[in-house]
Amino acid sequence: MGTAKTSTETPQAKLKAPPSIANPFPDPPARDYNIAAVDRTLDLLESLARLGPASLAALADSAGCTRTAAFRLLRTLQGRGFTIQDEARGLWRLGARWGALGRAATEQGALAATAMPFLVALGKATGENVYLRVRDGMESETVAIYQTDPTIRLYSEVGKRGPLHAGSSRILLAFAPESVQTQLLAQRLNRYTPATRVDATWIAADLHRIRTRGYLVTSDEVVAGAVGIAAPIRDAAGTVIAVVHVSSPSMRMRPPRPRNLLPQVMDAAAKLSEALGAAGKPAQPGPLREDSAPTVWPVNGGMLTSSRPHTIFR
Repeated sequence: MGTAKTSTETPQAKLKAPPSIANPFPDPPARDYNIAAVDRTLDLLESLARLGPASLAALADSAGCTRTAAFRLLRTLQGRGFTIQDEARGLWRLGARWGALGRAATEQGALAATAMPFLVALGKATGENVYLRVRDGMESETVAIYQTDPTIRLYSEVGKRGPLHAGSSRILLAFAPESVQTQLLAQRLNRYTPATRVDATWIAADLHRIRTRGYLVTSDEVVAGAVGIAAPIRDAAGTVIAVVHVSSPSMRMRPPRPRNLLPQVMDAAAKLSEALGAAGKPAQPGPLREDSAPTVWPVNGGMLTSSRPHTIFR
């Protein structure tokens, strides 16, 4: 019989993880600087902007507060001239003092300053130059630009004015008051390239299509060899106040790239609109149909007329 061998090896002790030590200096909780009464006041004002002249009950329901709180806040604003009550009908409306604040915000470049982070994000995501335009009377005006690729020649600059009937600015015409549309389409429209549409009947029909689908893709309409993808920007009242526009040479925008970039443009427009107080889901892009194939033509030097100088924060 063999003898059993005695093992001289000692079993290794299992290593235990050291007990966790609580951080003796935990990060302090983030401070909440919100003031509930101010939040409710702003909710009321945004509701008043959306609803127009409205009853106390409608405003309180829209702002999510009690009628007592809404009444006290509205009365406080009324004492400063920021709200007005029609005592005969019991309706509330915005007061005239907001006009001065609105003009000051415009002069201080509030829209461009708010939009720039979104333009930067869109430009970096697409690799293309991004523009923000507004309507000024019967023309459009560029109020902010983010130049992603310095090698691409800019087709516009801050303060530059352009047509409403051609290019991405047609979105601004589509959502302009009917009187503006009628007056503009009754005029003789300038043709900037062979692709510029100047037929008032076709443009009027396209304005309806733009309002239905919520975006616009153009090719060579104002600048030969340029393709643009645009979406509208809305404010807290739901009014279209601007258009965000990605523009690139047609050689970089061969199908299906415009179709692929469209969701990014619309998402940026929706996020900027939300930052401006707009509510609701943006329209989803439908089937994209190219109205005309990109063609290279000589650039018309008088495509956009110069205007008064502006800074990038108009």
